[in-house]
Amino acid sequence: MDLGSTLQHAATLMLTGMVVVFIFLTILVGLVKLMSRLVPEELPPQATTTTTPSNNNNGQVSGETIAAISAAVHKYRNRQR
Repeated sequence: MDLGSTLQHAATLMLTGMVVVFIFLTILVGLVKLMSRLVPEELPPQATTTTTPSNNNNGQVSGETIAAISAAVHKYRNRQR
């Protein structure tokens, strides 16, 4: 085989591969567009209204809550050592 024949085979193989990839990608894009039209869009769950608990302590944190947070922080810091 001479160099010209080898280059011709290489060019033919390259073009064949490029055409195959182009056709595959075109079909893939077409199928994705078709699926986006056929498959219904997922709707987000409906938001439920929640009521906020009324606090009668005017923004103050109870002693039990402070103790629980302090114990959790202390336990976390001791575990990190």
